[in-house]
Amino acid sequence: MNGETVRIGVIGVGDISHCHLSGVQAAGGDADVRVIAGRRAERVAPLAAQYGIPDIETDYRAVLARDDIDAVMILTPENFHEEIAVAAAEAGKAMMVQKPVAHSVESCKRLIVAAERAGVNMQVSYMHRYFEEVVYARDLIRSGKFGEIHAVCMRNATSGPIMPWNYDPAVVQGGVVFSLGSHGIDLIQHLVGAVEDVSARTATIMRKRTFSNGEVVTDIELEDIAFATYRMKNGILVDHEMSGCEKKGTDRFLVEIHGEKGTLLLRGPRDPLAIYAPDVTGTSDWHVPDLADRPFGARHPAHWVDIIRGVLPDEASGWDSLAGMHVIQAVYEAAESGSRASVPFLENADYDQ
Repeated sequence: MNGETVRIGVIGVGDISHCHLSGVQAAGGDADVRVIAGRRAERVAPLAAQYGIPDIETDYRAVLARDDIDAVMILTPENFHEEIAVAAAEAGKAMMVQKPVAHSVESCKRLIVAAERAGVNMQVSYMHRYFEEVVYARDLIRSGKFGEIHAVCMRNATSGPIMPWNYDPAVVQGGVVFSLGSHGIDLIQHLVGAVEDVSARTATIMRKRTFSNGEVVTDIELEDIAFATYRMKNGILVDHEMSGCEKKGTDRFLVEIHGEKGTLLLRGPRDPLAIYAPDVTGTSDWHVPDLADRPFGARHPAHWVDIIRGVLPDEASGWDSLAGMHVIQAVYEAAESGSRASVPFLENADYDQ
């Protein structure tokens, strides 16, 4: 697009839409959200008013039919992603798809094929990659100054999804591994490389959930606790804990990266990023680096918009999402079988090497 403003349509008005819309606003003036669509006008209109979006629709097809829309953000529950994303590709729209990108490995492949066949850019909403502490840590690891990485401990934990449909097997294909662990799996492969094989255990602890609107879901079977161990292709061992039962404690994720020259702590008790690596930092104590001062959530949409504008090179986050889906599938296979499950290596994915 040669640096032009990207004209955006938003499809989906659930709670996650606030995160993306506020991020687009914070990113600045290179994006113009012109229309938002949801199935019920009474839910769409207040959101449009809150974020100053001029037009609303109740059918996503009306968004895709508009000539004044360059790209769409697909923020619906994942059981609608394939249908909408394939239609967006056929309409020639670039897209950002909320994670998890699809119901299955096969569905994810169909999305990628549709986007590549149509020649449109598809990115996946792995927002954790774009937190300032993650960007800093990845640059440090890639610089080689931190030395060889030995082991990683990753923790994803929340009190659980806040919408009843997150516990409906007709809508979602898994529990905490699928909904929350997908972020951690992407972050692990983004930081330290490709997963080669997996061992795992899962459990369902809370079989009844009560939501803020008073609605109650019972007889829940989807897992809300999972522990996985990954052996990476480069030999690193990773411990990954996933929990949807935590009242308070973890702020999205907690990562320990232990290497030859020291330790990196991301989103731990010592600020967003703390480094103990005397040979690197020049201090014998923990070092807390100065991170870029950006509004929360602004980096991710700004990066996406700049890819569409042609300011930044394309990224392989569609293929990265497929790589993550293979790991998710392996976690479930390993938990069910009690043995290790292998993960295919995808040449097109942008693993950290």
